[in-house]
Amino acid sequence: MTRRDLLFSAGFVPALSAQDKRLPTAPVALAKAPSYSDDLASILTKMFDQIGGAGRLVRNKTVTIKLNLTGSPALRFQGKPLGVTHYTHPKTVAAMVHVLSKAGARRIRLVESAWATAGPLEEYLLDSGWNVRQLMAVAPNLEFENTNALGQGKRYYRFRVPGGGLIFPAYDLNHSYHDTDVFVSMAKLKNHDTCGVTLAMKNIFGITPASIYGDDAGVDEPNENPTKGRAETCHFGRRQPARVAPGELNPASDRSPGYRMPRITAELVAARPIDISFIDGIETMTGGEGPWIRKSLGHVKPGVLILGTNPVNTDAVATAVMGYNPRAGRGSAPFQNCDNTLLLAEQLGLGSAKVDEIEVVGETIAAVRYPFPG
Repeated sequence: MTRRDLLFSAGFVPALSAQDKRLPTAPVALAKAPSYSDDLASILTKMFDQIGGAGRLVRNKTVTIKLNLTGSPALRFQGKPLGVTHYTHPKTVAAMVHVLSKAGARRIRLVESAWATAGPLEEYLLDSGWNVRQLMAVAPNLEFENTNALGQGKRYYRFRVPGGGLIFPAYDLNHSYHDTDVFVSMAKLKNHDTCGVTLAMKNIFGITPASIYGDDAGVDEPNENPTKGRAETCHFGRRQPARVAPGELNPASDRSPGYRMPRITAELVAARPIDISFIDGIETMTGGEGPWIRKSLGHVKPGVLILGTNPVNTDAVATAVMGYNPRAGRGSAPFQNCDNTLLLAEQLGLGSAKVDEIEVVGETIAAVRYPFPG
């Protein structure tokens, strides 16, 4: 075991030295999109062309798209449709599916660990106000999977964290995250009450199955009918996952969500890399990730779309679009009460969070900047 592996296994995140390999970067495309009534497929096609084309990424491949459907569909902010506040909007999904199908994707699967249920994802989408039949007409090769449990799979797959992990050494996940060639994160441009911002990387926090990591997960084996979230295991560390999965590296480590959640997010992205990061900022909410956050929330219309192939680069640009410093430390906006997920991911070698090292194509950050609350 190297010194670096020893440090990772102990829960430390060493800063990269000058001798370390330069952090990866990839272009990030920015586009103005004032309304969901715009031709989003054309805008998205142009954005893909600006970063090298969709075809080179998905042709003849299976594509898995992780949606962001956080919280119960019964909870709405100011009575507005879920897609204009804190959920992935069905029109951006339709545009993405259309563009990737046209680019030659062999199969496209929409996934989410749906809130407090292991039922079919299609039913959850219907409850969320989606026209599932219309969406299926966009691409003949479209599938759906609720990844809160086994779903249509026969077993879970173990994803090990390179370097040994920060909180967990590995995660047991639904087959959809394994049986794929391209993994897409479709996120919203939002604040997060704990993590400061919730973008492409934080969206991956939701890939953990509640059957194993949920508040009512099994003690030894998975509970294939979970009805609760993951706060006890992932947010607060008050219980361990089902024993079938690897336990924590250090059960005596800091139990605060501001410590745990950024690290779990960063190591999940290291274990299950994101190939395409898409962030919808046409309409969204400020002040938190959902209407259950009891503080000053707002509904805003930044009118921007963000697309990239490196999630750290993409989230760094998105954070700058929100008017924040992507490299801000704990105690500075938006990371007042948490460690910076971007810096943790950077220190894991996943990508650069330095905006001046990232090629931004299409619109400039200055042209689309929409300051969020400090």
